[in-house]
Amino acid sequence: MEPTNIEDPNFFHQVVDCQWACPAHTNVPEYIRLIGQGRYADAYMENRKSNVFPGILGRTCDRPCEPACRRGRVDGNPVAICRLKRVAADLKGDISSMLPTAPLSKNGKKVACIGAGPASLTVANDLLPLGYDVTIFESSASPGGLMRTNIPSFRLPAEVLDQEIAAIVDMGANMEYSTQIKSLEDLRSKGFDAIFIGSGAPKGKDLALKGRDEGRDRIHIGIEWLQSVAFGHIESVGERVLVIGVGNTAMDCCRTARRIGGKDVKVMARRPREFFKASPWELEDAEEEGIEITVNHAPKEIVLDDGKVIGMRFDVLSWNSDATKSEVVGSVVIDCDDVILAIGQENAFEWIERDMGMDFDNWGMPVVDEKTMATTLDGVFMGGDAPWGPKNIIWAVAHGHEAAISIDNYCNGVALEDRPATAMDLVSQKMGLTEWSYHNDYNPNLRQKMTHVELTKRFAELSLEVELGFSVEQTVLEVERCLNCDVEPVFKASSCIECDACIDICPVQCLTMTSGDGVIEELRLRLSAPSPNLDQQVYLSTKLAQTGRVMVKDENICVHCGLCAERCPTAAWDMEKFTLNLGYAGQVNQRVTR
Repeated sequence: MEPTNIEDPNFFHQVVDCQWACPAHTNVPEYIRLIGQGRYADAYMENRKSNVFPGILGRTCDRPCEPACRRGRVDGNPVAICRLKRVAADLKGDISSMLPTAPLSKNGKKVACIGAGPASLTVANDLLPLGYDVTIFESSASPGGLMRTNIPSFRLPAEVLDQEIAAIVDMGANMEYSTQIKSLEDLRSKGFDAIFIGSGAPKGKDLALKGRDEGRDRIHIGIEWLQSVAFGHIESVGERVLVIGVGNTAMDCCRTARRIGGKDVKVMARRPREFFKASPWELEDAEEEGIEITVNHAPKEIVLDDGKVIGMRFDVLSWNSDATKSEVVGSVVIDCDDVILAIGQENAFEWIERDMGMDFDNWGMPVVDEKTMATTLDGVFMGGDAPWGPKNIIWAVAHGHEAAISIDNYCNGVALEDRPATAMDLVSQKMGLTEWSYHNDYNPNLRQKMTHVELTKRFAELSLEVELGFSVEQTVLEVERCLNCDVEPVFKASSCIECDACIDICPVQCLTMTSGDGVIEELRLRLSAPSPNLDQQVYLSTKLAQTGRVMVKDENICVHCGLCAERCPTAAWDMEKFTLNLGYAGQVNQRVTR
């Protein structure tokens, strides 16, 4: 077995689980520490480097970082990372002088972005400061894409959306609103050096049911219905509403219906709850507002009376343990005035000519390289929901960063595969014999609960934001729950005298001194504590001078408390802060520094 190469940025990157799990790799521990210091503007800008929309995502992110959070392995509840992101956004103050700007002189390259959603806006955010002339074509009268039309204002206020989009648009993007691109071939003929397609997945799926056509006036496609509500085209709904589907869009539909006239709103699911696509907190918020969620019901027929929708027939299902097979065990009709179908979204590429050289797969989706975001058509790139279907905003942002790198490479004659290097810094945090420049005491605080508007007041106004954010006191308590996973215990084998002091004091038994012979699978069996998580590496030192053994640290178990470094009499252990330096469009290769 070879010693761990800690000069490879990916080793410690994976140890910072929250950052590793985030598609945009936001430096979570750093911005949490900045919040704890009251440096909200700096925390916001640290966020903005990677995720571009801290205020928006602080309210709407699907939070892939939180299930990965190391704190969850300690007390079962991860740090409220998303909520803290919102704190920085809400308290940042005037950051206009800190935002990126575009140079007065352009570089002569013109880029077109189709759609003004998060992916296209991220591309513009990265390319405008490099001197690119960016034009964004948006079919709606305002920017934001599905962030504006599909996320209700009671979750995402318009002023938050407007402010963060303006930070990009005001750099000088050319905005072409109410402009539907009807031909990619025609757009290519207009002299753009590169084109980015960020048109999202704008087509809601439908159901072919008996009675569907006859009852069309009271049967709605979820994303289209939300858009109509957002733009004021729909202001009311019947008292009895059935929402078909259990994704996050379905949760937005049922909660919106509750606010514009729905008294008895039910969400109908084909499968058991553990197989729902909606985030757990979205389900909780809906049920808190009186939404009934019914499982194991499959839509069968729209029930009509003289052409009017009066109900919907469902097959009642019984599923096997993994919900892959079902059988019908009954049938039921549920009364309703309106039906909202929120069963998924599809891409619509009728405007892309099939004889231009762009390859499509068997599902009618463009073939797109997952790293470079390049289609098979020269100079055309794609990201966000458009190439792979609906995901969260943070995924669209990550795609936008990668696409911007590719567009910059393409326009400068550089191979698309030549990406800016990812680098790192490792800096000792030692300030005294047993003193560190970060808070390393374990804090037993419980995860803080978000304060909500009183239930009886929520439905008075559609745009009334339900979540009120953390108070100062809650913020302080939540910040202290972070384990500072980016401050790494780093081992210097040449200084170790094998006294076992670090092993004795380790509260989680993550350290072991053992023979370095054999293979990693066998080594894991010799560690002080069970090592079941094979997805996370172990830290393996070089051989120790006295016995030839090696020091092993199970990165999955370590809680970064620093007790090993405090206890070590020879300073063989040190606590060093890891900073991942991501590469973005226009950046030269970076160095690894210690």
